[in-house]
Amino acid sequence: MSQQGVKPARFLGSLKDALAAASRDDTQRDTSSAEAAPVTVKADAAVLRQVQAQIPAPVSGSGTPAIAAAASPSPSGSKDETLAAQNPASTPAVAAPAGSGPSAAEAARAVKAQTSLKADRHVEFATPPTTRVVRGGPPKVDAAETTQPPRTQLVRGKAQVQRGEFEQDPVVGWLVVVGGAGMGAFRPIFEGNNTMGRARSQRIPLDFGDDAISSEEQAYIRYDSTTRSFLFVPNLAKTNIVSINDQRPTGAVELNQMDVITIGRTQLVFVPFCGAEFDWADLNDTKD
Repeated sequence: MSQQGVKPARFLGSLKDALAAASRDDTQRDTSSAEAAPVTVKADAAVLRQVQAQIPAPVSGSGTPAIAAAASPSPSGSKDETLAAQNPASTPAVAAPAGSGPSAAEAARAVKAQTSLKADRHVEFATPPTTRVVRGGPPKVDAAETTQPPRTQLVRGKAQVQRGEFEQDPVVGWLVVVGGAGMGAFRPIFEGNNTMGRARSQRIPLDFGDDAISSEEQAYIRYDSTTRSFLFVPNLAKTNIVSINDQRPTGAVELNQMDVITIGRTQLVFVPFCGAEFDWADLNDTKD
């Protein structure tokens, strides 16, 4: 009795130990498979998206893209298939059966090749190109722009100067304002009789804003080409008094170079151009 009772206990204990060991092995296998599966599926899914986006996949006989079928993980995939999907370069190429699509390793290599070619072809610019497109032939150039200016001619010997009639009354001298309104300005003196006044209708207009000057014929300056002399003649009918070098003339006074004429609150300096050394009549002999 005692021996028969011991044998069943030993048999049951050995059976329990075997079942426990088997369950531990199964648990470890399931755990290792569960840890490796997400990595394998993730890698295969990324490859599938790249293949579908970059290259057209051939269609298998069932209507499903062959690359997708080859890249999709199999529930019962072996450890060798998982390693081949993770590292396609290190896996030797295996001939696929007729009618089936490329393997996951071939699909990965195709994606890598397409990506490198795309990187070689694609060029991005930080700024848009500045090249202009010209349509209708080259732009037209104005003929006037291409015309060269005339070259300066060298004059040898005595120059031939042409003299004709005067374009305007010839200038024989100037009055330069050295005091009062209009300081720094000047007025030309012409041949013959020149009236002086504030109005612009005067031959020598002193329109600088000095109200002490009569509007018309405050005085006269006369140049006589026969005697080549200048005369200053005050208008005694005017109430405003004029002076030359602080002297108040009562009749015609000959003007000399740098004489100062005071009229109203304005001072003028006389600068002759014609005189004993030159007159416009001297040019009559040189006319053509």
